[in-house]
Amino acid sequence: MTLRGRLTAAFLAVVLGPVLLGAFFVGATLSAVDRSRATERLGLAAAGVRTSIDALCQQLRAAADAVALVGDPVVRSRAADQVVARGLAAAVLIADAAGRTTYTTPNGPAGRWQDCAGAPATGVAALSAQVRLRDPAGTDLGAVAAAQPVDRAFVARLAAVTGVGVTLDDPGGITHTTEDQGVRAAVLAAAGKADGNRVTGTGDGRYVRRVGPSPGQPLPLVLSVPGERAPGLYGALIAAVALAALLAVLAAWRLARVTTRPLGELAGAVDRVARGDLSARVPVRSRDEIGRLASAFNRMTRETGTYVTALTSSRDQLRNHLAVLGDTLASTHDLQRILRVILDSAIAATGARAGAVLLVDGDGVLVGRCVEGLTGRWPTSDPADPATLRVAVGAGVLGAVAATGEPLRGRWAPPDTPTGEPTCETYVAVPFATPGGTESRGPDRPGHPPADGDPSGSACAALGVLVLYDRLGGHGFHDDDVVTLRTFAGHAAVAVENVRVHEEAQRLSLTDPLTGLWNYRYLRESIRREVERANRFGRMLSVLALDLDRFKNVNDTWGHAAGDAVLVEFARRVRGVIREVDLAFRQGGEEFVVLLPETDARGATIVAERLGAVVRDQPVTVEGSGDEPVRVPVTVSIGIAVYPDHAAGGQQVLDAADDALYAAKAAGRDGYRLAPAPDPVPTQEIPVVAAGAGPPDGLPRAGAADPAGTVQGGASSGPHPPRQSRGR
Repeated sequence: MTLRGRLTAAFLAVVLGPVLLGAFFVGATLSAVDRSRATERLGLAAAGVRTSIDALCQQLRAAADAVALVGDPVVRSRAADQVVARGLAAAVLIADAAGRTTYTTPNGPAGRWQDCAGAPATGVAALSAQVRLRDPAGTDLGAVAAAQPVDRAFVARLAAVTGVGVTLDDPGGITHTTEDQGVRAAVLAAAGKADGNRVTGTGDGRYVRRVGPSPGQPLPLVLSVPGERAPGLYGALIAAVALAALLAVLAAWRLARVTTRPLGELAGAVDRVARGDLSARVPVRSRDEIGRLASAFNRMTRETGTYVTALTSSRDQLRNHLAVLGDTLASTHDLQRILRVILDSAIAATGARAGAVLLVDGDGVLVGRCVEGLTGRWPTSDPADPATLRVAVGAGVLGAVAATGEPLRGRWAPPDTPTGEPTCETYVAVPFATPGGTESRGPDRPGHPPADGDPSGSACAALGVLVLYDRLGGHGFHDDDVVTLRTFAGHAAVAVENVRVHEEAQRLSLTDPLTGLWNYRYLRESIRREVERANRFGRMLSVLALDLDRFKNVNDTWGHAAGDAVLVEFARRVRGVIREVDLAFRQGGEEFVVLLPETDARGATIVAERLGAVVRDQPVTVEGSGDEPVRVPVTVSIGIAVYPDHAAGGQQVLDAADDALYAAKAAGRDGYRLAPAPDPVPTQEIPVVAAGAGPPDGLPRAGAADPAGTVQGGASSGPHPPRQSRGR
């Protein structure tokens, strides 16, 4: 098929397809709406029929009850006549216990009387309700039945109540209907196909539904309603589709004729560009879309040639500046910035469209730290978050590079099972590792040791992976690109290791190496910060000063190794008692401090009681002088102070807790004491200097000096050596 024929066919498909679908949709929608409305009307009518028959049965039952309540047989016969005279029933029948009729009202319906509560039957001439006759002793004396004829008038009343056509379709041969003679046969034929509550249609647009027979409604009724669909609808739709098809054929032929010539010229130019001739140009013959396409093609070829030339030159220049770039990257500790510079430089040097840097976490999973150009390639719900790019070490291309430490490049082949990697056409991935070849673990959280059984390092051969995707121009990556990426990966490895060493040094400078708790230096910073926070938000801060009782005896009796074991176990138990937001410090020797933010004196005493119990109740097991372990009993004394109840600043509340600790020691050890409330400070009215200006919000600031030279309750600043034991 020629291009003109394909364009014509495509245009017809584009134009006629929606037209046909629209016509089909309109017809189907109108039919569905018509059927839905008819179904709704028939449902309401069925409910009305059931309600009417149920009301009739209740009326008949009430009439039979009225007759049965009369004790005298003669009077009972008169009562039956009165019920019929008042129109409560068309006939009343009284029978004895043997079933013989003892009395019946005249002119009763002839034929089978169908009991409302009985099983459905055929040949029904009347609906009846039956009530048993019993004497005061409960002996069965017979029955009273009240009946209403099921005739044409009865069916007409049902039709008037429901507003639909009603037909009594009795297989026994009795049929009454309100349908016109012309549609009666079609309605009965459609009713023969209906079952249950399903709605069926007739050829002339009517909808039919059966109602009964069923318990409580023993009559086999057929309901029908006419449809609301306009006549001639489908004919109008077919005519509209035919007219649209004719117009579409004429427009498609004209469009194909106008488009064929410039498209042929454009196809020839594209073939030349595909063979590498970027000087190919297309003549611009018009200003329509085809003309703009030709202009855009000419501009694209010019810019592509310029870009290829510039890219070749810039790649050589980037390689010459990699050494300077490495020195710059190694001079900062901002890991995210380092990885971003490395990734952007690698993409610029190789001409890639996208890339990512992934680092191996403690669980042996490659986690994205920096990505570029992965929109639409990334199998994740949040492509803005690099951390959602996760690939298990050993899985897929990236996992294999991290596990083996060897670079890979090639064309992408989708794996059988998803690995979480981005999709692409070509890729090149290079690992980067520390000079030792293994990954060093990041520091654990200060004050919390590593979990039991957690390995000290990863078996992974790399710190991470640098990967690039889809080179510009559609060509695959070469061995030169692998060499270039290895250089970037080497700088990335050095930068990552420098950042981790810096973080480890910061951690070691703030933690106690023996117990893993925060050290005295971090205590000074934390007490200042927590006091300022408590002062800002109007909260309390409780401080616990702890000291192991007679710890010198432990060192003298079992040695310093046993003393260290006791300190480590004591720190572990402290961490097990306090909350996640609480802070535990080793102040020096056997002295410890615990900060409890947003905790009053009562809460602090509860924590002190728990700490005392958990230390007292379980002696610490240490290695003795022999082979047998020794259980060392340990107790702790605790001093409690609360900011701002007991002090106006950080150092003051520490001193108050320390004084309370000495009070606990003096009281016999193995207990706690709450710092006493301070004496009220005498106040004196002082003049306010007119030139003095307070803060804009009028609130006091922690550590601000008043005119008398005093300090307004701020935490003391500057390093301060831990207090000595004072012979506890």
